[in-house]
Amino acid sequence: MFLILLYFILYCKQKLYLVNIEVLLLNGKMKIPLKKPVLVTSALPYVNGECHIGHLRTYVPADIYVRVLRKMGYDVVFISGSDTHGTPIVLSAEAQGITPQAVVEKYHQHFKRMFQALNVNFDYYGRTDSESNHRRTEEIVKKLIDNGYVYKKETKQAFCNTCGRFLPDRYVEGKCPYCGAIARGDECDQGCGKHLEPGEIIEPRCKICGSEADFKEQEQFYFKLSAFADFLISYLDHLGGTLNARNYAKEWTRKELRDWCVTRNLEWGVKFPGRGDLVVYVWVDAPIGYISFTEDLIKEKGEDEKEWRKYWKENKATIVHFIGTDIIYHHCIFWPAMLKGAGYSLPDAVVASGMVKIDGKTFSKSRGNVVWATEFLERFHPDTLRYYLVAQSSHTKELDFSWDSFYTRVNHELVAILGNLVHRVVSFTYKNFGAVPEGDIEEEVFAQIELTREEVISAMEEYEFKKLVDAVMKLAYFGNSFFQREEPWHLIKEGEKGRERCGGIVKNVLQIIKAVCILMEAVMPDKMAEVWSQLGMESDVHSVMLDELMMPIKSGQTLKKPKKLFERVEV
Repeated sequence: MFLILLYFILYCKQKLYLVNIEVLLLNGKMKIPLKKPVLVTSALPYVNGECHIGHLRTYVPADIYVRVLRKMGYDVVFISGSDTHGTPIVLSAEAQGITPQAVVEKYHQHFKRMFQALNVNFDYYGRTDSESNHRRTEEIVKKLIDNGYVYKKETKQAFCNTCGRFLPDRYVEGKCPYCGAIARGDECDQGCGKHLEPGEIIEPRCKICGSEADFKEQEQFYFKLSAFADFLISYLDHLGGTLNARNYAKEWTRKELRDWCVTRNLEWGVKFPGRGDLVVYVWVDAPIGYISFTEDLIKEKGEDEKEWRKYWKENKATIVHFIGTDIIYHHCIFWPAMLKGAGYSLPDAVVASGMVKIDGKTFSKSRGNVVWATEFLERFHPDTLRYYLVAQSSHTKELDFSWDSFYTRVNHELVAILGNLVHRVVSFTYKNFGAVPEGDIEEEVFAQIELTREEVISAMEEYEFKKLVDAVMKLAYFGNSFFQREEPWHLIKEGEKGRERCGGIVKNVLQIIKAVCILMEAVMPDKMAEVWSQLGMESDVHSVMLDELMMPIKSGQTLKKPKKLFERVEV
């Protein structure tokens, strides 16, 4: 009778939660309407080099977010793709003596392999040099022109007399006009971080031959970003996601918004409408990839091609962008203004991850401060990296990677708490019972599981993945304490009544392990699939819903011979 009452209370709480979730709550904590489809995107990796853990700080949390939303009953689409245009790819191709297409193909396939190895499972992973993205980019640029938001302007462009060519921004290096630091043509990447328009950099030099460059007048096209100041102020007040993204964008919007040059002197890229000598700026066609990839997914699934409109034209979906803090300006200011100007749906939330350091030093490929994903996966299981990336620090804070902290997380948490719980309890049960024993789940256990479920959902609403991990590890710690407190190894020796009591204790801890498995699957999908199998579960842990948390594990269910989940890492 008590269990029936408990289930009724939990059922009512679940229904109450579903009622509350029909509201969008701002100020950093966003509840998404359950009946509304969700489109989650991850920033497009730039395919001019290999994948490193700095990239994964964005993609792994996005994948976790998607997995949890699906367990909560949401209809979620998860997309990303390779950013294939821009000057760095052309420079890389010239340095290697190959075509930009060859560079793109090489690293596009590399990133796809890395995401597959790390179980970052996109519904669609495209590339911005696709026919569909060129077509959608041209359509949006033409719409902006027709609506009066793009105009022609004579501007100063760096010209190298030695090479005899106008230099696109990444071909230029000089001093930042704002802070004096060494900067590249479009951004002060070593100093204040400000975006630089063509002609702004001081003492420009050609990065190809090293010669001094002159400024010459040339015709370019500008996006009238300044016209969207009032719109952006209002939009940012209602933008969900992380506070670091919203506050950074608000600060910039309060200043004078300058119009953006949206063309470049390159052959590699999306041609600017009506101009064979110019391509659109990479930060125009790259985010448009979110739209064209959605179109490609719909087409791939054989659905009505107009279905993409519910995401991007009809405001019938919730759009959530996962990005790094270095591209907040582009996603919170430039991108929504461009969408507004062309008549498209706007993002509902922007989630910005903190940057990555290596042993306290600024992340830098050129200086060797980098951990490559390929080399990491040659030594360690991918789930240990997924766990570390979200457990080490708050999502919006800087992550300082060190091998010592990685060893500590693996040995003191995954091995000593989670791995210990699963191995000792499943081994004990397998040895003494061979299957899940009879017994009732105690109120204390159900209450702890329900509390953890609420903490996990709250963590997702706040985009705080460390809170998710901490909550589930706390439940695992509770399971260890419960098992230790009840001392079932003594009860098993005390005759039939002792064995019966022992079975009840063991079943309760197996229920905790089952809950841990469901809730931690989003973080460590492979390892939790192993645990699910050891418990003798016949369902697919990846598709199990959160409702299953409160369903008692089935007595008589045959267990499989346990294996250790994690091995200690030697320093």
